[in-house]
Amino acid sequence: MKLIIGMTGSTGVIYGIRMLEVLKKLSVETHLVMSEWASKCIPMETEHTPDYVKSLATTVSDEKNMAASVSSGTHKVNGMIVAPCSMKTLSSIANGYDETLVARAAGVTIKESRKLVLMVRETPLSAIHLENMLKLSRLGVVILPPVTEFYTKPKSIDDIVNHGVGKCLDQFDIEHDLYKRWGS
Repeated sequence: MKLIIGMTGSTGVIYGIRMLEVLKKLSVETHLVMSEWASKCIPMETEHTPDYVKSLATTVSDEKNMAASVSSGTHKVNGMIVAPCSMKTLSSIANGYDETLVARAAGVTIKESRKLVLMVRETPLSAIHLENMLKLSRLGVVILPPVTEFYTKPKSIDDIVNHGVGKCLDQFDIEHDLYKRWGS
C-alpha cells in the first residue's frame, strides 16, 4: 500500500500528523506534501515540529515542486488523503487549479480513478464550500470532515483524533484498532 498524504493550512494538523504516525507503524508507504501554512500550523497547534512530521513519511516533496513524482499519473499509488484539507485546497481541487503540488496530486488521483479522501475543515460551511464538496463527491471523491462520534464515549482529544484518522483508513481497507466499532 502506498498513499499520498497532503496536509494543508487548515486547523487540525493533528489529523495529518496522527495519520502519518499510524501509517508508519503499519508499514504503509507514504509520500507527504505539506503546504506552507500546514508547516506554520504545526507548532501553533501541537508540540511537534515540521521536521518531526516529515520524519514520519517515507518520501517528502516540497509543495512547489511540480516535477515531483506524485504530479504524474504514471507514478503508481493506491490513493491520497488530504488531512486537514483547507477550503482553498478544496476549491483548487474542485476547479482543476493545480497551483500547488497538493492540488496537482489530488487532480492526478481523480483523473487516474484512484481513491481521494478529503478531511475538510471549516465551520460554518458556505454555499460555495458545499457546492465544491458536492462537485467532488459526484466525481467519487470522499468528503470526510472529522466529525466526532460519541457512542464510544471519547475521553480525550486523542480518542477524537483517532476516530477521524480511523475513518480515513477504513476508506482504504487498512486494518486498525483506533476506535471501537459499533456493535463490538
